[in-house]
Formats: sequence, structure tokens, C-alpha cells
Amino acid sequence: MADPQEVLSRRVQSALGAAFGPEYADTDPVIRPSQFADYQANAALALAKRLGRKPREVSAAIMEHLDVADVCSAVEVSGPGFINLTLRDDWISGRTRELLDDERLGVPVQERQNIPLDYSAPNVAKEMHVGHLRTTVVGDSLARTLELLGHNVIRQNHIGDWGTPFGMLIEHLLEVGEDSPDADLLTTDPNAFYQAARTKFDASGSEPEGFAARARRRVVALQGGDEETLRLWRKLVGLSKVYFNRVYTKLGVTLTDADLAGESTYNDMLAAVCDELEAKGIAEVSDGALCVFLDGFTGREDKPVPLIIRKSDGGYGYATTDLATVRYRVEDLKADRILYVVGAPQAMHFKMVWAAAREAGWLPDSVETTHVQIGNVLGPDGKILRTRSGAPVRLMALLDEAIDRAAAVVRENRPDLPAEEQAEIARQVGIGAVKYADLSVAHDTEYTFDFDRMLALTGNTGPYLQYAQARIRSIFRKGGLSPEQARADITIGHAAERALALKLLEFGPVVAQVGDLLQPHRLSTYLFELAQSLTAFYEHCPVLAADTEAERESRLTLIALALRVLVQGLDLLGVEAPRHM
Repeated sequence: MADPQEVLSRRVQSALGAAFGPEYADTDPVIRPSQFADYQANAALALAKRLGRKPREVSAAIMEHLDVADVCSAVEVSGPGFINLTLRDDWISGRTRELLDDERLGVPVQERQNIPLDYSAPNVAKEMHVGHLRTTVVGDSLARTLELLGHNVIRQNHIGDWGTPFGMLIEHLLEVGEDSPDADLLTTDPNAFYQAARTKFDASGSEPEGFAARARRRVVALQGGDEETLRLWRKLVGLSKVYFNRVYTKLGVTLTDADLAGESTYNDMLAAVCDELEAKGIAEVSDGALCVFLDGFTGREDKPVPLIIRKSDGGYGYATTDLATVRYRVEDLKADRILYVVGAPQAMHFKMVWAAAREAGWLPDSVETTHVQIGNVLGPDGKILRTRSGAPVRLMALLDEAIDRAAAVVRENRPDLPAEEQAEIARQVGIGAVKYADLSVAHDTEYTFDFDRMLALTGNTGPYLQYAQARIRSIFRKGGLSPEQARADITIGHAAERALALKLLEFGPVVAQVGDLLQPHRLSTYLFELAQSLTAFYEHCPVLAADTEAERESRLTLIALALRVLVQGLDLLGVEAPRHM
């Protein structure tokens, strides 16, 4: 086992059982990193009251039974009863070398769960904008991480592909022609297509045979299952899929057409959802609408807030679809845990949907539902990022600008590289910078979009981490060997070597923590700290110019491992690792 914290936890727990009886063997030993040693066991302070003894006495009793001679070079009680634990250098070097032979780099395999993961969710015939960036990037990183941890992740791209706007869009498609340049806008500039349809709709007013009237009749035909209308609807969705995939390819995310599970998927289930809720006495008619009133959900003047599942005009809303979605994911996908990577403002909506689903018996207590709340992307003015005209920033335009800006930096820094290679590095750096900026902050907080900061080669940025791994590759090229050839024993002779090795041992536990807490920014923080440890290592520990051949081989092996960890960690974030920078 390579995780020092886990090893020490087990040893201290064993000592607790031996010192105070088997009922104490499962007590949390409270192992934490320490500024006075490598780690500190703080269990004595929590146990003192329970045992009726002074903390230092408890620590002394633990020390009598603590067997860590093979792991620690020093163990001492300090302060009110902390046990300071300093790891042996040879133990650190041995565990670090073992990590090199582990294809999983210390990442554990967890008990397998079925995890439907709802993320991205753009709308058909509408441009993806900067608001879709975070749910797509965070969701994709979680999918990659949970899969590495051994789970069966079922990606669910809940696109908006049903409802009243489609009458308008289908009629517009008929007017411009299915194979016209205007129809092709759905694959390149969906907003232009949508706005043209909307303009016609608004201009036609209440004319009995006008565009708006035909669009309304088309909605009825769509919902009624008219085959020609459904064919046109499928055409619209198909063209939009081409656009979605262009964005996903450029962004480098793992979503495919097979992951599409839009609103239309659940259309045939909605009536049954309403009927069953009504039959069970969970839903009731209020002001003509079918509503669920749930305990604990109140608004102004403590009036109950309704979850409307069928509108007074007979139509269905998001709540109905989301209830059908929960039911499907539990009953058909056999979910153990359902994750929704969706904007923070939807928090109350999801709480109400899940409460209703639990009351209906569709969401058992054994199935965990989690809203991974996504905060806003802000502009320099501190407001939600928009264009000068006030429109949301188009995601494709934003990604293209990131690549263009990165290309200028690459041309300046690496004029020696062929133009084609410069372009590839610019793509990797530009897209990586945007994704990393998003993933380096907590997903439920806001952050300010700033190209200059994102593309900087210093600080907590994607390019800084990409450069860290590219620099290791460069060292191996200069040394005339590949990283895979570095397989020597690792010896620790300097504090910077020790700090780097200890940081590498943290990788597996951090990845597990990201999966458990659903917080990719923890991995970003870890990778940044690893890159900083490498910088400190280079300052004090020459690699190719080491004093002895054994020292050189040891250090090459250490940075070969660091390269693998950086590349794997960046991949979990969805960030590519250029061979040159």
C-alpha cells in the first residue's frame, strides 16, 4: 500500500485497540499532515474525555502499542497530546518505486456502482454558449474519474429536443427547404436559424393561416405522433447533433450520440407519471393544474410551493420530464447513484422532484441523488459573461479565440517548430487553458473568465501544468532515452527529492477523494502542487548532471513517475499533454 496516510491510520487504529480494547479499534485516528513532521495523529484529544484521562496520557498509551518502526524514523508526543510521525526515507523511496510498477499509479478500484451522470444538456436549434461550458467540462471530468475508480458511468446528455418551439422550427425548416443553406445553419450557427423562425412567428401575429398559426398546429401534430412531422423533427435534431459534435470534438469531451437522452426520450412516460401520482393521492388538481404539494417547501407567507406536473392547458413541464427521468434511471438503468451536473439555480427544483419521486416509491433510499451545482462564468465587470450586445457568449467562438491566442504565444516561444506542430500545440494549450481554468475552482463557485490569466505559463493554469510535463519529456530527450527506460531504484538524499516523492504518493488518494466528493478542483490543486514540487526539485537536484550515475538514474526514475502522474491527472481533467511547449 502506497498511501502513507492510510498505512499510518491502520497502524494507529491497531494501537488503539491494543491500548484501550477492541471497541476502540475502529476509532478514527485523525491522521493529518503536520508542519512539525510528515503526519500527526490527533486521536488522543478526542478520546481523552471518553476515556476520562488526560490527552498526553492517552498518547503515551497509544505510543506503547504503536508498531511503526518499519515506516517511521521518528515518533514523538508534542503539545497537548499530538503524536508526530516522521516517515523513513527508505520507506518513502520504496513505496514511490512500487508506484512506478503500478499501472493504476495508486488509484484504488472502488466497489462498482451504476452511475447515470447527467451533464452538458444543450438545446436543439440553439447555440451552445459559455453557460454550457462548465456543466460539460465538470461532468466530463467526473465521468473520466469515476470510470477510473471502477464505476459504470452512464452518460446522459439531457438535450432540449421537445416542446412548443419545435412547431415554429419545423415550419421554418419547411419554408426554407430541408437541404437549403438556411437549414445548414443548424450545423454552424443554430441561433441564426432559431431567430429567423422566431421573427416569422412574432411577425405573423394572429393571422388564421399565418406562420404562427401553422406553427401551433404543428406542435399538436408533433405531440400527436404525426409521422411526417416526426420525420421533420428528426431532421432538426440530426442537424443539431452535427453541431453538438463539432463543439464536443473541439472541446475534447467524451460525449457521443449514444449518450443522447433528451426530453423526447420520456415523452411517452409522462401521462403515466401524472396518472400514478394522482392515483396514489400524491398529486391533486389546483387552479386547473395537477400539482404535488410537499412538506417543507413553502414560499411567501409560508404558502406551499407546488410542483406542477401537468399544466392547466394539459401540457407537461420540466418537473414531469424529470420525474420520468428519475424513474427510468432507477428502474431501467439500475442506478446506485444519480448525478446531475446542472446550474445552481435549479437546486430547489431538483429537491422537490426527488422528494416527490421518493414519496411515489420511484426513488428508493438506497439510491443517492446529487446535484453537482455549477456556478456562473463572469466577465471582467463581475457580471455573467456576455457579448457587448448583451447576448450569451457563443461557446464555439470562445474556443476558437482561445486557440488563436495560444497560437500567438506558441509562434513567439517556439518558432523552431513546423507550422503544423505549432497549430496542434496551440489547440492543446488553448482548449486546455479554458478547461483547466474552469476545473481549478470549486464547481459551485463563480469565476472570472480572463484569457490572459488562463494562458499564462506561470501560476495555477493549464499551460503551467502542460509545460511541467513537457519539461520532463525534454529532459529525457536531452538524455537520449525515453521515460519508459527509467526503472532504477529511487534513493532520497535531498529534502526536495523527499517532498516530490511524498507528493507523488498522494495521487491515488486524491483521485478517490475527487470521485467521493465530486470535486475536480481537488485534483487541479494537487497537480499544481506537484508541478511546484518539481520546480523546487530542479532548483536543488540536477538530473542529467547529477554527481553520480546512481543519483542520475534515481532522479530520472522519479521524474518519469512524475510525468505519468501529470499526464494521467491532466487526462482525468480532459486536458491534453503536449510533447513540446
